[in-house]
Amino acid sequence: MSSPSSSPSSTPSEPVREWSEPTLGVVVGERRRLINIGYRLLGSLAEAEDAVQETYARWYALSRERQEAVESPGAWLTTVATRVCLDVLGSARVRRERYVGEWIPEPLPDRTEWMSGRAGGGGAGPADPADRVTLDESVSMAFLVVLESMTPAERVAFILHDVFRYPFAEVAGMVGRTPAACRQLAASARKRVRAAKAPAVPAAGQAGVVRDFKEAWEAKDIEALVGLLDPGATMIADGGGLAGAALRPVEGGERIAEYLIHIAAKAPGLTLLERTVNGRPGLVAQHDGVTVTVAAFGLIGGRVTHIWAVRNPEKLQAWNERS
Repeated sequence: MSSPSSSPSSTPSEPVREWSEPTLGVVVGERRRLINIGYRLLGSLAEAEDAVQETYARWYALSRERQEAVESPGAWLTTVATRVCLDVLGSARVRRERYVGEWIPEPLPDRTEWMSGRAGGGGAGPADPADRVTLDESVSMAFLVVLESMTPAERVAFILHDVFRYPFAEVAGMVGRTPAACRQLAASARKRVRAAKAPAVPAAGQAGVVRDFKEAWEAKDIEALVGLLDPGATMIADGGGLAGAALRPVEGGERIAEYLIHIAAKAPGLTLLERTVNGRPGLVAQHDGVTVTVAAFGLIGGRVTHIWAVRNPEKLQAWNERS
């Protein structure tokens, strides 16, 4: 099997060679799965797309002979994409230290909403990697936040084995560790997930709470908001220094309610919309048709325990771009 880390002998801008149709079809057909893996590993659709582009650049840079020597192009691509993501995760800690305020994973719209143009408030569905991400519990905002607490090795071993069902022997080859080490990493990650996992709230039940929350916020009804928020609730906002946002978590149901009423008073003209955020009911705030905030919610017992509000415009491109 040709080495995934082989140095490119050509640039991505060069014409793609005319390989056999079956091989080309297999290679191109891997793109959606690679985007799914990349998003879960990195928590960023933009970075996942970059990682996949780098993966394909390395593939097409191989000579025809080296490509034909690859027994499984899909496995080769997955290995390369995983190693690229590991490199990105390794440098993420330094980048996060320079990040302004809190960092939240990039929120994703529901594929059907995106394709119908609803995510951005209208227009035709664009050809964007967002429509290739399968929305399930492994991309819920609560789950992605737990992933952020893991080491890069834990995150990769856990995602590849527990979410994408790769055997530990294959995971070991991708990350350059022994199967036993990968098994231990995944077990450690699993403990983190179990420790943080709240009882599941049915989507319909969460939608009802989110709807009540939206109506209370629109009415500036602080008592109603306090009633919907758990007393120990936490709200985290991510502006990235590019949009106004609380630089530290807002803690406590009453403080969150007061903060939200204050924000509503300072930002007249906002339109709140109920939308699916990372596969769960959430809220989108728009100003003049442009999405400026996407909020995901965590619930326990019918009350809001967590609000993750993304305001960084660089993380809202999938909610605003149109073809």
